[in-house]
Amino acid sequence: MQTVAQLREACARLARSEETFPFGPGTLVWKVGGKVYALTDITADPLTLSLKVRPERGAELRAAHPAIVPGYHLNKRHWVTLTLDGSLPRALVGEVLAGSHALVVAGMTRARREELGL
Repeated sequence: MQTVAQLREACARLARSEETFPFGPGTLVWKVGGKVYALTDITADPLTLSLKVRPERGAELRAAHPAIVPGYHLNKRHWVTLTLDGSLPRALVGEVLAGSHALVVAGMTRARREELGL
């Protein structure tokens, strides 16, 4: 995934995903149940994608991939920013994206998950 269109397509496949622009027209934010799980600056070149991770997974990813750094303007323990310059395997980007969505869903109450059909 290296384009905004590819990110939109991938996020659209995740249950109850919604696109928003709460920080202005340049920052695309994806939410599930009103909670953020992914952000990108649609004007960046190369494109970057910030995702929520478990702290130990974030440390592992940052150690293994120079294109993954602590979350830009986010909690550095719980978020990572991926530079989508072609150096990261597409499967890894998809895995971390789906994991971010799942982590946010898991943090919801059972009642909220049931309300959303998750």
